Amino acid sequence: MTVGVREQPRGADSPRPRPGARPGLVGWLTGLAVLAGVGYRLWLLLHAAPPTNSDEATMGLAALHIARGEGFPVWFYGQQYMGTLEAYLAAPVFALAGGPSLLGLRLPTLALYALFLLLTWRLTLRLTGDRWFGLLMVALLALGSDRIVKNQLIAGGGYPEMNAAGAALALLAVDLATGRPGRRSAVTGRPGWRLARWAAWGFLAGLMIWVDPLVLPYVAATGAVLVGFCHRELWGAAGALLGAAAVLGAAPLLLHSLLTGRNPLHAVLAAGGANATAGWPDRLHGGLVLGPPLGMGFCAPGQCATWQLWWALALPLLLAIAAATAWRALRTPDPDPAGPAAVGPEAVSPRVAAAARLALVLAAVATLGAYTVSSSAGLTAVESSRYLSCLLISLPALLWPVWAAARHGLRPPATGRRGVGSTLARSVAVVLLAATLGTAAHATGRAAQTVPTTRADEARHTELVSTLRHLGVRHVHAGYWTCNRLTFASAEQVVCAVVDDTLRPGFDRYPAYRREVDGAAAPAWVAPAGSPLAEVLDERQRSTPGSLDLVTIEGWRIYLPR
Repeated sequence: MTVGVREQPRGADSPRPRPGARPGLVGWLTGLAVLAGVGYRLWLLLHAAPPTNSDEATMGLAALHIARGEGFPVWFYGQQYMGTLEAYLAAPVFALAGGPSLLGLRLPTLALYALFLLLTWRLTLRLTGDRWFGLLMVALLALGSDRIVKNQLIAGGGYPEMNAAGAALALLAVDLATGRPGRRSAVTGRPGWRLARWAAWGFLAGLMIWVDPLVLPYVAATGAVLVGFCHRELWGAAGALLGAAAVLGAAPLLLHSLLTGRNPLHAVLAAGGANATAGWPDRLHGGLVLGPPLGMGFCAPGQCATWQLWWALALPLLLAIAAATAWRALRTPDPDPAGPAAVGPEAVSPRVAAAARLALVLAAVATLGAYTVSSSAGLTAVESSRYLSCLLISLPALLWPVWAAARHGLRPPATGRRGVGSTLARSVAVVLLAATLGTAAHATGRAAQTVPTTRADEARHTELVSTLRHLGVRHVHAGYWTCNRLTFASAEQVVCAVVDDTLRPGFDRYPAYRREVDGAAAPAWVAPAGSPLAEVLDERQRSTPGSLDLVTIEGWRIYLPR
């Protein structure tokens, strides 16, 4: 028996629809899965979930300033990396709605998730031609653990847009490589549309370099596909257009670097833990054991049970199998030297599809490796697992061999009889797919259970803002995770400056707020009930009676100077 995943031809490289499937059934089911994924996330947004924080509020304040025409920030306030694309997307929503809101800030991220879902479905069809496998991908991505929905919906900088952009880059690369000059294909289209695809790929690549460097492995990998199949075309107008579009996409970064002389790469390395120290055992555990299940949506909020870590064992095997099968298909010539004639809008050369799958696998390996060697994996694995968000782009390539094995087993012998090994492979593949869906569904359920708590916390924060307005408080001191959230929720009617737990000035991402609070006559103090900051302020109140008036509401303590 020859060991390997059986490649079923559709045209030349993809399985035909499952026998007996009614025409249109898979399309309806896929549409329902898309609606379920978007609907679940819309339900979360309407219940103020996932929980917001001051970092997201910082992006909201940038959007507010853009909507008012008061500023056009290039970087996330307080740092020299991570572009503010989310703020520019939310600014028109704020302008139309007449003011800022958490829902308005997140509506663009919801749209980006829907776009990612549709692009992944389309990319899956182009790479495999199997609509049932496309349904599986949509169903899996419709689920959403705590970490996944945070990455997709919180406008904290970079994460919501990276996956949509990565899937779009891969899809554009496949279309360009398939429709290259000299090859017959239905996707070649008119020359103008082909040039538009070159410009779109370049613009997205440049834009992502500005927004967040975490997606760079996918930019490089899909770019390698273009170089491999379209290198001659790149020497002409297509290459010039791609380069110009890339410069346009990265223009905010390039102009800021030229004007200030600052290198954003240094800030990125510092954020990744280059200035911190973590031992290799901690890095390997965080990067290879804890990080993948957390970052890819298989764990409960903030933790991974031991049984959920099975994905950390499966992922290296999936990467190896997907790379091996894609490499073997890549080395197999197309049946026709010019490539197979198109049989429909999904027709892709088997070698192009194999190259794209291999590129997605290599991008996943690079992402996982870069995260593992960073100190963040060893120091803050639970929170920094968000750096693995882009691995979702590679899911179609990772699970395609498993799906093919589940449907067809291993390549049968020349007699056509299916052996014991093939039956065993099908059983293992089915169990693996079921475990993947089941674990992700369990994590989604656990995330949904936290919604009432999150909604109650948001209600308490809304009461805090209302109380401060009622008291006429305009300026306050508070901790980092309170300040910008409070300022954004009040639409800057309450301005906050950061203090640490010893009442000394802390990290203000927007220095203008510090200057305004310092110039105020008698700023108030705000602290979460039971926090170290509240304990320090309570001690001050006891040591100097009459210096502060205390106002308490559920979850919060407000200290008013006399």
